[in-house]
Amino acid sequence: MRTDNAVPARDARSADSRFSPTPFPLGELSEAFEVFEATVAQIAAEAHSDRAAGPAAWARFADLFTPDADYIEHALGTMHGREEIRPWIVKTMTRFPGDHMVAFPNLWTVFDAPTGRVIFEVDNPMCDPGDGSVITATNISIVTYAGDGLWQCEEDVYNPMEFGAAAMRWCDRARELGTLDDDAAQWASTFGRAFRG
Repeated sequence: MRTDNAVPARDARSADSRFSPTPFPLGELSEAFEVFEATVAQIAAEAHSDRAAGPAAWARFADLFTPDADYIEHALGTMHGREEIRPWIVKTMTRFPGDHMVAFPNLWTVFDAPTGRVIFEVDNPMCDPGDGSVITATNISIVTYAGDGLWQCEEDVYNPMEFGAAAMRWCDRARELGTLDDDAAQWASTFGRAFRG
């Protein structure tokens, strides 16, 4: 029930100019997203082929964003600015389970040129545990374009329990095959109980 003194609810993001929709031509938006995808694929390939190169490779991911960008990660919080995104992504993607994810292919993509946003579903397959098994989980990501090839926001929407269960399935299978590495074994020992059915 509304009284004369009530203030209408509004989206908290609308007060922040970084979330104000900015239209971009569809061609520019799709070209920028193509570069984004190609860069992420290159980073993932470099990091997966040479673990020692992983930190430097993933550090470049932050350069896809504006200096004042936000990265909204529902389970871990919001990183404000490129220099908060950089150490977070390096830490996340250079330890289990992030460092066992070998690619990030998009399953579908929607371009919303009037708002400068791209919405897409990402597959996160983990490396082969030794028998050809494909163990994966998906998420929805929303990126907001800032122009000049840079992004002002990324928001990842996913079920942390689904990701944890996939990581645990990978650990169980690798253990059975004798391919479980120390980092994954430590993760399973620390967090595995939470993801068992």
